[in-house]
Amino acid sequence: MTKQMEQDEAVEVDADGKSSDEEDFGDVDSGGTNSRGATSGGTASGGDSDASGEEQVEGASVEVDDSIDMSQVMRQVEAILMSIERPITPGKVAEAIGLDATGPVRKAMDQLNEAYTESGRSFTIEKVAGGYQILTLPEFREVVGALHRTRQDNKLSPAALEALAIIAYKQPVIRANIEAIRGVSSGEVLRSLMDKHLVKIVGRAEEIGRPMLYGTTKTFLQVFGLSSLKDLPKSEELIKP
Repeated sequence: MTKQMEQDEAVEVDADGKSSDEEDFGDVDSGGTNSRGATSGGTASGGDSDASGEEQVEGASVEVDDSIDMSQVMRQVEAILMSIERPITPGKVAEAIGLDATGPVRKAMDQLNEAYTESGRSFTIEKVAGGYQILTLPEFREVVGALHRTRQDNKLSPAALEALAIIAYKQPVIRANIEAIRGVSSGEVLRSLMDKHLVKIVGRAEEIGRPMLYGTTKTFLQVFGLSSLKDLPKSEELIKP
């Protein structure tokens, strides 16, 4: 793998600096609030980026060797994105189709998004959890959600969402701090979030007893349609109860 492709793979390292290769992207629903997912039922979030995904791919200005058949690369990239159930990096896509650099892949994604927009397609390519994935547009969320209802046991309870929000904004955080904010014991809730691969143990605190520190996973980013933790809404943007 070339140096450029290795640099692209580096985006798969999560916020705490650990590799996320061991993490599994589980089939998790947040109780009807899931804003993203694969083409089988996820939708792109209605955030700052437009439907064409230009801000996510950023391939328009990439210089590509004239000897490369971009038409064929576009078809190959699209085939790969259509077949995956989790985000994939440009480096892995380039490796799969036998390219030495990611430039053609990024340019192909950008051109595909332009084609999708011009033809009025219901999906787009967006950056999710450090990789790229084809997602349906927000306007189709209700119709897609009606067809693909996640199993009841995979939905998050209000208590789980509350604890998950605390971890997302306070991470790394120990259980005692989570319980201090919530005012109730959170052991069962934490176990449930870990079973759904939304939360993981990221280390131990440097204090008496060395309590475990909790943080979110790449699955959390994917489920809530975030490219990174920096995309979490700011406190002033949240609706006060």
